[in-house]
Amino acid sequence: MFSRRKLLVTLCLLSGVAGLQAQPASKPAAGRTLVRAAHLLDVKSGKLLDGQTIVVAGETIESIGPSAQVTAQAGDKVIDLGGMTVLPGLIDVHTHLTMNTDFDPFREVTSTDAKEAINGVVNARKTLMAGFTTARNVGAGGYTDVDLRDAINSGQVPGPHLLVSGPALGITGGHCDDNLLPFSYHQISDGVADGIAEVQRKVRQNIKYGADVIKICATGGVLSKGDDPQASQYTLEEMQAIVADAHRLGRKVAAHAHGAQGILWATEAGVDSIEHGSYIDDAAIAEMKKRGTYLVPTLYLEDWMIANGNLPPFYHQKMLDTIAVAKGNIKRAMQAGVKIALGTDAAVYPHGLNAHELDVYVNQLGMAPLAALQTATVNAADLLGLTAKTGSLEPGKWADIIAVDKNPLDDVRVLQDVKFVMKAGVVYKGDSKTE
Repeated sequence: MFSRRKLLVTLCLLSGVAGLQAQPASKPAAGRTLVRAAHLLDVKSGKLLDGQTIVVAGETIESIGPSAQVTAQAGDKVIDLGGMTVLPGLIDVHTHLTMNTDFDPFREVTSTDAKEAINGVVNARKTLMAGFTTARNVGAGGYTDVDLRDAINSGQVPGPHLLVSGPALGITGGHCDDNLLPFSYHQISDGVADGIAEVQRKVRQNIKYGADVIKICATGGVLSKGDDPQASQYTLEEMQAIVADAHRLGRKVAAHAHGAQGILWATEAGVDSIEHGSYIDDAAIAEMKKRGTYLVPTLYLEDWMIANGNLPPFYHQKMLDTIAVAKGNIKRAMQAGVKIALGTDAAVYPHGLNAHELDVYVNQLGMAPLAALQTATVNAADLLGLTAKTGSLEPGKWADIIAVDKNPLDDVRVLQDVKFVMKAGVVYKGDSKTE
């Protein structure tokens, strides 16, 4: 198995390749940057402000005001976005940047940490260019997402601000184990832990090696062999132990959970978010509302799979069964007032298509456009504990700014074609006029 040092060397080599593609500097330019736009969308209120200039100093927003009142000073860089609409960079709280859309069993069992690291470099860039300036990676072998986060933070490779989990915790033989090889190989995934003492040790180990968040598999899953998405995996007591240690050590807990019983137990155990929620029922909805637990639907993957999926038989039927019920159940949870944060499960479908999730919320489930946009901005920032840093355009927050051709509240699908991306004061994409 590759060491963390070798993984970092791989990332460094790949950063050189990325540099051949005219990547921007990893640090903001000296002096101020004035971003002028015809419209600015306040994602908290839905109000559209005309003729606005965002003044960026270093990595953060210094001020925002009418363009007529913001005069460029000597040394200022001015970016004129013309008639575009600016809004905060989007946030995806459920990604798998080190994985790709290939579920052929042979490819799965021949994956390595080094391959995951390479995937991460490529997919982090795609995600950033799609307008997602912050993401949470929930599950990666060998702590490759920790190395990826660190490489992004040091400026070696481009990518969103990342919170990462390292290996997801799961039971022996469950969704987060490796069940494709026979007994003679004795293959066990990095995050497998059974019993209270062992899950406590695994939580502490993940934190030791750099995890920002703890990911657990509370139920079976779809893209795994031999398990049932509706079956609970961890017991209530095991999850209570996980949450107690994680929270005491300053980490939130995200629970993969499809089945109703697992959703309820994970919520009662105190997890911060339920990922997927396909078979959520009224009891789980009521408990999530009572506790303020976030639901992270991952629904566009269903549409993509119907159109493009080519799954092995032991995945295919589970996917069809889940698709048959998930959207209806999630819609009921949304209408009941469960808090929603946008997550995509990108890797189940190609990275860079993350904004299609919003189209599902609005045009299939009937969510109001502003409420949908808030799932990818203020709500997602709240779930990640980053409200002071991102989720809206305000002085003192990161200068994470995107621009699109028109108001996304008129057509949320415009977010599938982001024209301008600034992350922490650095422009990574833009058809803009710069003075």
